[in-house]
Amino acid sequence: MKNTLLITATDTEAGKTVLTSALIAYFQSYQRSVSLGVLKPIQSGIGDRELYQRLFWPEQSLEAIAPIYFDAPLAPPLAAEKENRQVELSQAWSALVNLQQQRDLVLVEALGGLGSPVTRELTVADLARDWALTTVLVVPVRLGAIAQAVANVALARQAKVNLRGIVLNCLQPTEPQDVENWTPADLITSLTQIPVLGVMPYLDNPTDLQQLAQVAAQLDLEAILPIRWAGNPCISGV
Repeated sequence: MKNTLLITATDTEAGKTVLTSALIAYFQSYQRSVSLGVLKPIQSGIGDRELYQRLFWPEQSLEAIAPIYFDAPLAPPLAAEKENRQVELSQAWSALVNLQQQRDLVLVEALGGLGSPVTRELTVADLARDWALTTVLVVPVRLGAIAQAVANVALARQAKVNLRGIVLNCLQPTEPQDVENWTPADLITSLTQIPVLGVMPYLDNPTDLQQLAQVAAQLDLEAILPIRWAGNPCISGV
């Protein structure tokens, strides 16, 4: 979908929520004319939907942000079984279609990593393909990240995901030399043929909206978003 971007990652706790929050803060700070929606199709346990409601949309219900919710912080098929329920993807699909019709741009935060199970038959990669979602992959900056990036891009390619870019995310205070040693952008791009759109620094307060907006402004957003929306405000004068 042209007006929808899926934010996924190599694993849980890799930085999907930070990137999603940064993009929301960016648009609310620099591109207010763009009507923005956010969707967490499935959530297990308390977390992202509560954060998005508190930071950005206090008037929205939690169900509008995450239409499918399970109490146990487990993979959805396992969490659903604990409640004697099924993962009804039609609920999430309907919520997405409604947002796409009402908003200029919709950000969809995936659960877990690209290979995480959505049901016992489908992974996040399958969902990205079936829903035709332009996708960005968050890769945490740490030893072993190159292999993670290569493996996840291979999965995306196998599943025919429209993967447009990789964003590196520092999970802890990290020296520039360590970023270069652990996640060299040129090597990752060479191995995967997917561009690295930038590095998100470690944020000691990931709810600081001004800082989040500045982080997003430093990414190569033109690679994944329409230029008229993604132009650097410092350059375009937005």
